[in-house]
Amino acid sequence: MRAYADNDYPADHKPDWKVIAGLWPYLTEFRGRVFLALSLLVLAKLATVATPIALKYIVDYLDQNRSADLVLWIPVVLVVAYGSLRFASTLFSELRDAVFARVAERAMRRVSLRVFRHLHQRELAFHLDRKTGGLARDIERGTNGISFLLRFTLFNIVPTLLEILLVAGILLVVFNVTYVLAILVAVVVYVVFSIRVTEWRTRFVREANARDNQSNSRAVDSLLNYETVKYFNNENYEAQLYDRDLEEWEQARLKNRLSLATLNGGQALIIGLALIVIMAMAVREVATGTITLGDFTMINAYLIQLFIPLNALGFVYREIRQALVNVERLFKLLGDRPAIVDKPDAPSLAVAKGEVRFEHVCFGYRADRPILRDVDFSIPAGHTVAVVGASGAGKSTLARLLFRFFDVDSGSIRIDGQDIRDVTQDSLRAAIGVVPQDTVLFNDTLYRNLAYGRPEATEAEVYRAARMAHLEGFIHSLPEGYDTRVGERGLKLSGGEKQRVAIARVILKNPPLLILDEATSSLDSLSERAILGALQEVSRQRTTLVIAHRLSTIRDADSILVMDAGRLVESGHHSDLLALGGHYARLWHQQHQDQAPE
Repeated sequence: MRAYADNDYPADHKPDWKVIAGLWPYLTEFRGRVFLALSLLVLAKLATVATPIALKYIVDYLDQNRSADLVLWIPVVLVVAYGSLRFASTLFSELRDAVFARVAERAMRRVSLRVFRHLHQRELAFHLDRKTGGLARDIERGTNGISFLLRFTLFNIVPTLLEILLVAGILLVVFNVTYVLAILVAVVVYVVFSIRVTEWRTRFVREANARDNQSNSRAVDSLLNYETVKYFNNENYEAQLYDRDLEEWEQARLKNRLSLATLNGGQALIIGLALIVIMAMAVREVATGTITLGDFTMINAYLIQLFIPLNALGFVYREIRQALVNVERLFKLLGDRPAIVDKPDAPSLAVAKGEVRFEHVCFGYRADRPILRDVDFSIPAGHTVAVVGASGAGKSTLARLLFRFFDVDSGSIRIDGQDIRDVTQDSLRAAIGVVPQDTVLFNDTLYRNLAYGRPEATEAEVYRAARMAHLEGFIHSLPEGYDTRVGERGLKLSGGEKQRVAIARVILKNPPLLILDEATSSLDSLSERAILGALQEVSRQRTTLVIAHRLSTIRDADSILVMDAGRLVESGHHSDLLALGGHYARLWHQQHQDQAPE
């Protein structure tokens, strides 16, 4: 298993330009729009390149016809043509962006949905190791990077190259090869300088992003654990840690800013020198009568048109490189195969009776730390089996394996004789209802959280589930009732109230198999007694695995399994286990002694 890191790539990592080929599927969905956008791009560049030619004829006509014989309509027509060409250049560019907008936005939508689905398919271990803030930033940068690459590769790099070729061709035909060579030398020097300096400063950009991820992860983690921070009065401590991360981010950003100033200054120097050399050549030829004043104006206009897009080359190249890295990270995330996958053509789980069988199961979260050792037991259809033991004995691991958050290292888990690794995860999890020890709710209304057990359920079914979970009285006491928002992770509800919501969800889901993972651990004794009846009613016709800490809650279980250090050491009914005087009896007496002072 590979844990996802916030900074997988070293600072000198070179992006894989083949990533651009991975964007092709997002273009093929709208081939007509892409073709139309490229056609508009060409029209825009033709209009842009033709504009200085119109300006040349205006200047030449006015310069050569200063006498009274000046025909006014001719320069007026030329001026209208000049203005029309400039307008056409802008119009075609805007139409191009409007036509292509659907392509870019749809690509971002497609990849965002794909990432979202993929993350939900990843195994539990991935989500336990992740840093939510950094991962969210990587997803955001990756989807924005796709849009950037699609737009700038097609609409900045390609048009600039096209314009350079068109201008070079015009200068070669109208003037001489000297101008073409001078412009090409200036462009080559400019491009080489921009690429080299951008390569050098990319490490600072990536370091700034890494520090941004780090500080964002720190902030999100601290805010999610707001109550813990308050419990230990550690606001200043958290602020100091966050400020330390911000200081590193500040230093990285400062290096980024200074290196950017170096890039911009060098580019300006190259452009200035090129303008001096080429314009000096043009002035000399105007003075000797080789070219006209209009030709001089046209050359100046072409230089300005060429160097304006080139002036952004350093920025565009750096951003394309960074976008490539971001998209590469996103595609790498998508390319990481989930550890828990369905077999090809796996059938759906068919639950006839609901018998669950653990057959000589061995498992460890790490190879050097086994958790379960040769665990072998069965839960007959419709029966309730409770598992008890000290903390760390492996009780909750049984529930995680049955739900297939992890796969066993050896042995098998079967439901009605079907190995759960041979059936689809979707059908397996649809057949199992879980009341977890720690219930985390969505930051939404109480009704939506209840209905999450079966989103298509009717209001009457939701209300019935709440009533069976003994939540109805509490809900009616709230000013907004079912429309009450529960807050981030359900923090506005007590532990017992959240656990009742979890029970109501399972009632609504109505699965044939149940896992109760210390389902009453957050309830007081009075609430526990009230809700145990509901749990018994829910589990009466279902195969139920109960992970229990309070032994008083599982006295009526059909069978009790006692675990110690990952092994099953005892099994039987409550009275039999007490009479045995072993592990279970010691746990029972210990709990009664702890409760006696109360």
